[in-house]
Amino acid sequence: MPQLHIRRATVDDLPALKALWLAAQLPADKLKDRVTEFQVVEADGKFAGAIGVQIVRQHARLHSEDYADFSVADAARELFWERIQKLAANHGAFRVWMQEDSPFWKNYGFQPPSAEVITRLPDEWKNLEDSLGAPKRSEGGWLTLELKNEDAINAILKNQFGNLMEAEKRQTAQLAENARKFKLFVTIASFGIFFICLAIVAWMILKRPALGH
Repeated sequence: MPQLHIRRATVDDLPALKALWLAAQLPADKLKDRVTEFQVVEADGKFAGAIGVQIVRQHARLHSEDYADFSVADAARELFWERIQKLAANHGAFRVWMQEDSPFWKNYGFQPPSAEVITRLPDEWKNLEDSLGAPKRSEGGWLTLELKNEDAINAILKNQFGNLMEAEKRQTAQLAENARKFKLFVTIASFGIFFICLAIVAWMILKRPALGH
């Protein structure tokens, strides 16, 4: 087995990627504009294959997987999968989707989605002759794997958001109460100063004749 190395694709990989895509009958003209979505595997320093990873909100999708040397495919997939999990974690993805048919991915837990789970498929990936270039397949061709319990995380986030909103309401109410008290204080103080000034003026008027004598 040659020494394998996984890295992100660069524009320097375009010639090798285009040759790979054309051989697999993928639309190279569309995919070349998304070269940085691809992860590349090198075997003993030579280009040996690639896989695309697209992330939309909390979902990741693997696409356009192909190899120049299929003898390294499964070993490369193991390294790709390690990288993909890190990418998904960094982007907060809960679930990974694909339409690849290699038994390798099913052995790693990818399964056809249930009727409820398929409704979570991002709209960007529905009814496509794929904008990323993957061959058009039926909706039933999807495989998926949950990385994190989306429902549990959403419930926690919803609860935290609810607590945050409640705290925000309490803080707003407290600020409003403080503002009301301050306004009342300023009003009373203003009246107090007014009456004090009025009393001083009246005192001065009353005392003026006396001061004249």
